[in-house]
Amino acid sequence: MTLEEIRHEIDSLDDQLLTLLNRRMEWVHKVGELKRATKTVIYRPEREKAILDRVKKHNRGPLTSDAIEAIYLEIFAAARNIELPERIAYLGPEGSFTHQAAESRFGAMSEYMTLPTIKSVFEAVDTGRAKFGVIPIENNQEGIVYETVDLLNETSVNIAAELKIPVHFALATECENPSKIKRIYSKDIAFRQCRGFLNKYFEQTQPEEIQVESTSKAAKLAAEDPESAAICSVIAARLFSLPVLFDNIEDNGNNRTRFFILAKDFVNQPSENDKTTIIARLPDTDKPGILAGFLQDFKRLNINLTKIESRPYKGSEDFNFWFFIELEGYFKDENVQKVFKKHRNYIKWLGSYVKNA
Repeated sequence: MTLEEIRHEIDSLDDQLLTLLNRRMEWVHKVGELKRATKTVIYRPEREKAILDRVKKHNRGPLTSDAIEAIYLEIFAAARNIELPERIAYLGPEGSFTHQAAESRFGAMSEYMTLPTIKSVFEAVDTGRAKFGVIPIENNQEGIVYETVDLLNETSVNIAAELKIPVHFALATECENPSKIKRIYSKDIAFRQCRGFLNKYFEQTQPEEIQVESTSKAAKLAAEDPESAAICSVIAARLFSLPVLFDNIEDNGNNRTRFFILAKDFVNQPSENDKTTIIARLPDTDKPGILAGFLQDFKRLNINLTKIESRPYKGSEDFNFWFFIELEGYFKDENVQKVFKKHRNYIKWLGSYVKNA
């Protein structure tokens, strides 16, 4: 076949795809009407996960599973905006990894609120100014985000979903030669996670390292300073039209950050692969065996705990603690309910949601 004939076939397939996508959106519109009539929430992570699992199972290539997921996440985002446009708050600034996480689930079409602090994202969701909020909960290299944990304890906001994204840093600069770089802007955590690269590539020139509040701010400053560079995300470099000189410069290629999607009065339907997050405010935590006895109840019922973090009671004179706990299973599962009922006065349920591998 000639190139023109191949292109003609592709154009024909694109026309078919467009027709099918519009037909899908017509059905989505009907779903939206039903949901509005019954006051059902639009965002259903467990339903989207079921669709993704099904289409990946039926996929015969050459599209990879990651490619299938990326395509369908955009379709889901477009569908939600047809059902009911929703405002999404996220921890800024624009171009941050949290921004990247938000767009990966809600797409480029959604209305976004860029907020300066984790607390302001919680407040936006709690007051209804935003339908959903996206905030970091932990990084697999740096650990838990305690501000997020504390605010989950202090507010009435729920966890609607979790998502994990790889964290890749780029060195972005107007300089074509690294030896010409005199200053490097970035956030403290980015400098730490790219130390091996910096030692290797800048051992001789030793440019000044300038810490700023975000990698997005670093990209902005580097775009205005032709003798500088930024360690930032690719999305931040693109936002400020800053060329990427080196990509994936982090020392650990397995660097990932987990995010929570927050909502108010949100309850997922069960899937076959759920997690549940709770706060346990146990009495007399200064006495021996209080926590051990509580944890034994989960073991006896064969409930796997995947995370436990202790946090101090603020304002208390004593050294008493409450606990942030994650477990496998849905909160209405029979065995989970047995533990919940036994400790009903001490457990605060934060959410049950599809586990994001």
